[in-house]
Amino acid sequence: MFGIVRPCRHRLGEGLKTQWMAHLCGLCLALRGDHGQFARVVTNYDGLLVSVLTEAQAERAWGSPRASGAEPGGGWRRTAGPCPLRGMRTASVAQGEGARLAAAVSLVLASAKVRDHVADGDGLLARKPVALAARRVARSWGRAGARTGSAVGFDTAVLVDAVDRQFGVEALAGLGTPFLTVTEPTETATAAAFAHTAVLAGRPGNAVPLAEAGRLFGRLAHLLDAVEDRETDAASGAWNPLTATGTSLAEARRLADDALHGIRLALREVEFSDGRLAHMLLAHELRNSVDRAFGTSSCSHRSHQADVYGPPTGPYAPPGGPGGPPLPPELPHRDRRGLIAGCLVWAGLACTCQMCCGEYEDPWSRERREGFCSQCDCDCSGCGDCCECGDCCGNCCDGCDCGCDCGGC
Repeated sequence: MFGIVRPCRHRLGEGLKTQWMAHLCGLCLALRGDHGQFARVVTNYDGLLVSVLTEAQAERAWGSPRASGAEPGGGWRRTAGPCPLRGMRTASVAQGEGARLAAAVSLVLASAKVRDHVADGDGLLARKPVALAARRVARSWGRAGARTGSAVGFDTAVLVDAVDRQFGVEALAGLGTPFLTVTEPTETATAAAFAHTAVLAGRPGNAVPLAEAGRLFGRLAHLLDAVEDRETDAASGAWNPLTATGTSLAEARRLADDALHGIRLALREVEFSDGRLAHMLLAHELRNSVDRAFGTSSCSHRSHQADVYGPPTGPYAPPGGPGGPPLPPELPHRDRRGLIAGCLVWAGLACTCQMCCGEYEDPWSRERREGFCSQCDCDCSGCGDCCECGDCCGNCCDGCDCGCDCGGC
């Protein structure tokens, strides 16, 4: 998986997490259905936003009484069979034109990313035979993305043109070149993809504000990638837009904050049927992505609360902490499994990938644990990811009109 928006399941809450996973699995299955098993490796979080935005604008959004009704090309949801990455469980997954557009965008983005790594000679790609094979894969993904895009009325030529122009822009960039000159091709590509979701959803009036949100999202994607790779690129001698243009981290952070603000303003102009997940991802989780890239706290609102009110207490305090609930008592020894029985259970969990995704029972202690893929570095013990119009953590956007200004968050 790759992408700048990597939401934490704790912050999403159960309802939004279910929607998020439905889009993630829907994208993965759309890639497999149209382009084969290998294409599933290009599943990425940023391309997933296209599917989320399409469904968020649709008149029969997920969660409405007629969510499973028909649409041109099928319903918004279908039940997918067991999958090892879901612990061999079935699931309701997104389908239709939104998922296919997300697949097309993901393929073209992956093609561009591979070509970029080949151009930089990263790792094994510095070897000519490997680079040649990678170029072939990139061309194949590019053509596959064009076919799928055409099937949903989206001309991926704008994405391909942006990728081609990117190399020329980077070749001409030097000290003093405005950083936004370097990000322009990416901005143009993401603006086109976001705007097309309005066409698919039958909301042409949303195209302009979504294009603006997409343009700024593309700027952020390019910017955060440069920030995260800055030290690695310096060590390897690879080209980095921040270093090449002489843009400081302080200026980069200012540009990132401006883009975040612009995305929120643009979202206020979009007419959604159910925009909670889109708002959570593009307003709240995108802020967390910026903080993560720059190494700042996940939310200034949390630290401000701690300074004013002290550490959280009651149900929001960490277990065993001051004012918080006591730690759960250990299970009696008789409830624990023996060595051999525990090993057999462990083998079963590992074979079904339940230890990777979702929750599972510890093979020996029988305590409830979270899969490795579900773990995150967020602190959901307080109300740090909340806005004034919502509740704590995962319920932050419940009841939110998607136009709220969340202040410190």
